[in-house]
Amino acid sequence: MTPSRIIIDCDPGVDDAVAILLAFAAPEAVKVEAITTVIGNVMLDKTTANALRVRDLAGRADIPVYAGCPRPIMAPIERKNSVHGGDGLGDIDLPAPVTATESEHAVDAIIRIVRDNPGQITLCPVGPMTNIALALIKAPDIIPLIPEIVFMGGAAFCPGNSSPAAEFNFMIDPHAAQIMLTAGIPLTMFGLDVTAQALITRPWMDAVEAASGAVGQAAVAMLRAYGHGDPCLHDPCVIAHLIDPTLFEGVDAWVEVETTAPLARGQSVAAVAPRHRPGHEPNCRVITGLDAPRLFTLLAERLISLG
Repeated sequence: MTPSRIIIDCDPGVDDAVAILLAFAAPEAVKVEAITTVIGNVMLDKTTANALRVRDLAGRADIPVYAGCPRPIMAPIERKNSVHGGDGLGDIDLPAPVTATESEHAVDAIIRIVRDNPGQITLCPVGPMTNIALALIKAPDIIPLIPEIVFMGGAAFCPGNSSPAAEFNFMIDPHAAQIMLTAGIPLTMFGLDVTAQALITRPWMDAVEAASGAVGQAAVAMLRAYGHGDPCLHDPCVIAHLIDPTLFEGVDAWVEVETTAPLARGQSVAAVAPRHRPGHEPNCRVITGLDAPRLFTLLAERLISLG
């Protein structure tokens, strides 16, 4: 099996942190070329520090981290109390970073890495898509060089989580999501349709914590502080798909994002039936179902393997 070479574009965030750790734990399936950060779950200074903290936790100083965009392209910054805690990682007192980011901006790093590796780099945005969209605008020559974008965002056939209409990542920067969706790059969408089915349970966390070393225990500590009740494991679904795509099922659709209507800003509009998308072929594989027991078995095994 040839590993998928990926850039994780993220806004850590507890579930982002677990997604990064899952990627590190699957070297036979995933090769992380870079981590890029963006505003989202917390402000950019914290998302960047958190990416470094997770990298340090896993002992992966070999993976470069690039700081990206501190604000959406056009939409105003709308921040509410975060389900990720004040620091973005559940306030579990994970040590401050001992390593630093690269000096290059995340947008420029994405462009450079894709140009240097044509047809080889899968982009995995699991936060607002601002960095991705600006890379496509600044360097449209990279569009045919990107084999696929596998992303977490949107809510194709279900309500939102940041408003009745919109999922968080799309609501933070709907213009960026729309640019990405309409660029002509093959897309696989992990929206709330599927990620809301990936519910973490307390018994699962207890079992992983008991079998883990420091890394797995830190991951569980973050998850215990995350969300309310049994929270959804959104972002790791993207990485799990790269490890084992048979965990998931979906449908092909034409997907766009509402960017202007105040009440529906960030809403995903997904058309499956040809009559609902005249003149458009599907631009996206929308993942709608998962095998939850197998997903959580995979995640447990991989987190435990990190020690």
